[in-house]
Amino acid sequence: MLAQRFLDIFGAEEQIVTPSGSCAAMVREWYPQLFRDSPEGAHRARAVGHRTFELSEFLVRVLARTDVGARLPASVVYHPSCHGLRGLGLRDEPLRLLAAVRDLRLIPLSGAEECCGFGGLFAVKFSALSGAMLATKLDAIEASGAEFVTATDASCLMHIAGGLAKRGSRVRAMHLAEVLASA
Repeated sequence: MLAQRFLDIFGAEEQIVTPSGSCAAMVREWYPQLFRDSPEGAHRARAVGHRTFELSEFLVRVLARTDVGARLPASVVYHPSCHGLRGLGLRDEPLRLLAAVRDLRLIPLSGAEECCGFGGLFAVKFSALSGAMLATKLDAIEASGAEFVTATDASCLMHIAGGLAKRGSRVRAMHLAEVLASA
């Protein structure tokens, strides 16, 4: 089982940092459920979950850092992913990091907290609804006038980037980690 392998590999680590809110939420919320028939396994999964953080959460809440020395002379909108926003309660952490990026102009995104429509299998099983949700998100991103859209989840960005490319949009997707690594 993949969850067991994850616990075997990362179980002894002091802190685990992932650039994905959905991955952090999976380890925190669902791994203990996967081991619910094993009290020892569930306890171990909960312990690892308490030490697993999404990148922006780790930087802001654990390290108390917002300025990582990044510089990006561009206009950017931020899409809060569902797992980060609702699953992990990440509201201002990514925004605080973006606000500290030199020369970055952060533009508010209309309907920012609305889902982009990906949701893994949701996009496959309910493709028409997923596509409609994506179209609404893309309309808001393009209407913002931003050059880039950023998020904390690669899955959302993949979905959004694919939609933007299909439209021939000039807006490009960039993960928050890429923004923070820019100089």
